[in-house]
Amino acid sequence: MAKWIVGSAWPYVNTVPHLGNLIGSVLSADVFARFLRLMGEDVVFVSGSDEHGTPIEVEARKRGVEPKELTDKVHEYVKKLFEKYLISFDNYTRTHNPVHMEFVRETFMKIYENGYIFTQEMVMPYCPKDKMFLPDRFTVGTCPYCGAPDARGDQCERCGKLLDPPDLVNPRCAFCGSRPVWRKTLHWFFDLPKAAEGLVEWLERSELPNNVKKFTLNWVKEGLTPRSVTRDNKWGIPAPFPGAEGKTIYVWFEAVLGYLSAVKELDVKNGTNLFEEFWKDINSRPVYFIGKDNIPFHSIILPALLKATGEEYPLPYNISATEYLMYEGQKFSKRRRVGVWIDEALEVVPNPDYWRFALIRMRPEERDTNFTWREFYRIVNSELNDDIGNFAHRVLTFVERRFGGSVRGRVDEEVKKSIAELHEKYVKAMYKVKLKEASGLVLEMARLGNKYLNEKEPWRLLKEGKEEEARDVMYTCLFILREVALHLAPFAPSAAEELWKMIGEPGSVHERGKLLTSGSEPAGEVKEPKPLFQKLPKDFLERVDELLEEARRKVEKLRPI
Repeated sequence: MAKWIVGSAWPYVNTVPHLGNLIGSVLSADVFARFLRLMGEDVVFVSGSDEHGTPIEVEARKRGVEPKELTDKVHEYVKKLFEKYLISFDNYTRTHNPVHMEFVRETFMKIYENGYIFTQEMVMPYCPKDKMFLPDRFTVGTCPYCGAPDARGDQCERCGKLLDPPDLVNPRCAFCGSRPVWRKTLHWFFDLPKAAEGLVEWLERSELPNNVKKFTLNWVKEGLTPRSVTRDNKWGIPAPFPGAEGKTIYVWFEAVLGYLSAVKELDVKNGTNLFEEFWKDINSRPVYFIGKDNIPFHSIILPALLKATGEEYPLPYNISATEYLMYEGQKFSKRRRVGVWIDEALEVVPNPDYWRFALIRMRPEERDTNFTWREFYRIVNSELNDDIGNFAHRVLTFVERRFGGSVRGRVDEEVKKSIAELHEKYVKAMYKVKLKEASGLVLEMARLGNKYLNEKEPWRLLKEGKEEEARDVMYTCLFILREVALHLAPFAPSAAEELWKMIGEPGSVHERGKLLTSGSEPAGEVKEPKPLFQKLPKDFLERVDELLEEARRKVEKLRPI
């Protein structure tokens, strides 16, 4: 059996993640990891707070605190939010921890010793007013490729091109807006063209998603260039190279190594050997969940870094790169107060299952999608409550009232066949990370149940004295509910567990390998039935703007940044 390494992009702790960040990486990765466990697979699921770099350093300086004091608070705040969203990390760590820092330094020394690192003097922007170099996003200007006026010094958000500050047209300081002067500074470069030899051929024959392959191959065709891996800032991992005192490793290069160090940290904590078992097995299957703007770092740069160490690490098995989730037709923007952040969301609607399921239903898998409150309302009230919740409540209360909470019978063979077909489609979709499609198949199971119940009319059968037929119908409905609980578990884990207990099934629906029991006979018991979901109020859409403003006022007092 293959070993799966599931990694979600590491949230940068200069802000709280918004709904687009949640669905693009962390939530999608969690759904996939939960599915793998249910299939009995060996899986380790990791991520963490990306906390180094000049944005944090400057923010800390503004507040008069040390960077670590700031990131300590943000890391804990975000970590607790992910727990509220029922994210099942095996390790949610951070980049400023001894295991990660040591691993990064050791890895770059191997790359250096293998001849993939060289020095080069650079002329970099320096802000005389702020008395600091302006690496990466501290320089803004016009993108030389697409003409975007606010491209950052590390990447253009509009076209996705990776940049260096000297590439920008009309550069300016991102903080004070003044024009920088140019000063010489020595930096250490990763020879990406040399390290990436052979990776393009691998990419072309790989089964990575088309959007990832297309984006990466277009990027490669424009020519790979060496990338600077050091920066002139204090808050970061000290560069290990001889003569590199005062330099730190560029945050983008060290953060991607966190997928490895987070597993190594698990070994340190628990006395296990997971790093050797997962990362040193060439047949392991790393799957990364990222936004599309992070594709090159996962499809070319990370594989090239690992190849340059001389160690045999597994190449990406899949890179699930989502498009953008828009908010009511606009891009999320903290500055313009456009969008919903994950702490605000739980204040407006406290049920994490609602958010998990609705966001998966809106997941931007092939094109940008649009979060609207109207669609959220429809998914919660129609799909979760009407399709799943209503079917569950009808079955559970009927069995309790008419059969004393216990029923045995025969499962309808046609229903068994239909469920088996839906299960097969579901498993295939989930392994391909088609999470939206898979969530729709869960709804199809519930709709099948509602249709079956309406057509068979067990209440009529009882009136006609056909008790055995009525028992078969309700036993079949419990069979369908068992399947709904199993297949709903990765998407709405709390509701699935509650349903599992109400239909009298033993253990937990989240036990490893539980999905392999699909098709099994139900327990035939009903225990303390109650509504699985509650509908959002009829006036919710009229009041949502007011509710959101109330939520913002509340969380802004609690946020550490």
